[in-house]
Amino acid sequence: MSDHQNLLAEQRRALILDEVRRRGGVRVNELTRRLNVSDMTIRRDLDVLARQGVVAKVHGGAVPVAETSSHEPGFEAKSALELGAKEEIARAAARMVAPGAAIALSGGTTTFALAGHLLDVPDLTVVTNSVRVADVFHTAQHGAAREGRSGAATVVLTGGVRTPSDALVGPVADQAIRSLHFDVLFLGVHGISVEAGLSTPNLAEAETNRRLMRSARRVVVVADHTKWGTVGLSSFGRLDEVDTVVTDAGLSAETREEMAEHLPGLAVAGEEE
Repeated sequence: MSDHQNLLAEQRRALILDEVRRRGGVRVNELTRRLNVSDMTIRRDLDVLARQGVVAKVHGGAVPVAETSSHEPGFEAKSALELGAKEEIARAAARMVAPGAAIALSGGTTTFALAGHLLDVPDLTVVTNSVRVADVFHTAQHGAAREGRSGAATVVLTGGVRTPSDALVGPVADQAIRSLHFDVLFLGVHGISVEAGLSTPNLAEAETNRRLMRSARRVVVVADHTKWGTVGLSSFGRLDEVDTVVTDAGLSAETREEMAEHLPGLAVAGEEE
């Protein structure tokens, strides 16, 4: 299957998952009509989503899997969700990065998308606790070396214990970050709300994210609209500690108004400032 076909399949599954969560369940025959694909295609999509642990198959359709506040999906499961929104957010966030800046990227699928948009920004120093983010830059550097060009960035990967989302956390990561200072931190989150602020299901990751925030002159949260109202097990930051949140147009008008009251900056990717 081509990359284009794979992308279409991932987008279709993201739409299916969004519909399951929004309505509390869907039927196969409804999805075939809406998405204009075969019954077999929908059933294969539901099989994939069920293996990722985000839906439960029932007779004739699927229902959402109730997630506990300590449930942490793996990187592959999260990377298939809200692909278009993450790309828009990544493009908007990349425009905030100046050549020669020292930046930090936390773990997450949105920061992973952002990394790909930063490869052409010259003279960056990138600190990250994400194995996936580091791989993006290291792959670009190896390609540049083969072609006789300079690398895309100087990359510092913290050590630490690897989480299901391929972030490195814990005392080793915290110690590595403690002595560093960034111009801007781009922070992915599991959930964000007025009451709980920024949160994650992983206790060790919460502490590492606190350390990242303390080392940054500016904190930019990159979070698609599905993160609003989600609360993980551990809070690690207040909304007033964030300089800007970059999100997508899927955020409702009511939520925008609510969040704008508590955030210093709210940017919606793809819309005029």
